Amino acid sequence: MTHLQAGLSPETLEKAKVELKENPDTLHQDIQEVRDMIITRPDIGFLRTDDAFILRFLRARKFNHFEAFRLLAQYFEYRQQNLDMFKNLKATDPGIKQALKDGFPGVLSNLDRYGRKILVLFAANWDQSRYTFVDILRAILLSLEAMIEDPELQVNGFVLIIDWSNFTFKQASKLTPSMLRLAIEGLQDSFPARFGGIHFVNQPWYIHALYTVIRPFLKDKTRKRIFMHGNNLNSLHQLILPEILPSELGGMLPPYDMGTWARTLLDHAYDEETDYCPESYTLSVKDLEKDLSPKTMKRSVT
Repeated sequence: MTHLQAGLSPETLEKAKVELKENPDTLHQDIQEVRDMIITRPDIGFLRTDDAFILRFLRARKFNHFEAFRLLAQYFEYRQQNLDMFKNLKATDPGIKQALKDGFPGVLSNLDRYGRKILVLFAANWDQSRYTFVDILRAILLSLEAMIEDPELQVNGFVLIIDWSNFTFKQASKLTPSMLRLAIEGLQDSFPARFGGIHFVNQPWYIHALYTVIRPFLKDKTRKRIFMHGNNLNSLHQLILPEILPSELGGMLPPYDMGTWARTLLDHAYDEETDYCPESYTLSVKDLEKDLSPKTMKRSVT
């Protein structure tokens, strides 16, 4: 075992070896082969290329060197193409802070049976008068950046549960194809995380309709990991035990405290008042609508 694997339990080390083809004897060589590809993309500013950073991309792509490099390149390219999104990307940013305090995302304290971190989104909590969809996406990306530092989660990954209860048609109308495409690009195509499952519960018909629109832009692997449970929480519990879920999801734990993860990131700044106007993102959102219109969106090829 090398120092790069020092944060892994014996069980996770074995999982990395079997599932991800991670070999401690060739780890440094694997990392260097990815690093050597950087010169092929002089158009991208690779702002971080240390061993530990590149390793998370190798783990996310099961040590396929080319795919790991492609993900690394897309990670930085996405940030170059969406500069406004990544300005002041920290928990105290007013829009991010308000999204975090409303549970975007929520992070459960218990891992699932496979050691995966469970993220929960209660969609109806989105107060569109206080922050935008872009703020929610920024809050999620910031949270993932914090969590992916944990080598256990680099190997075991994440599960996402979205509860659409009481999510109105008016709220859904803000989820334009271009906004959803932005999220897909940021989470599916440009971030080194392994998502073992994405679970929709209590979704209304208009969420099904939105999913139909974005489905062609999802990778086949992603599509296979999306589960539409509707009101059937028993099917959710067959995959994620109710013993670790809050009562809103039919679980045995108390209702989820939306501020739990926000307090972790914000610490003493959680209770500080901030003034924020969602219109401050109006220009960048309009630009995104133009740049990511359906005419310019490309279907996923993998």
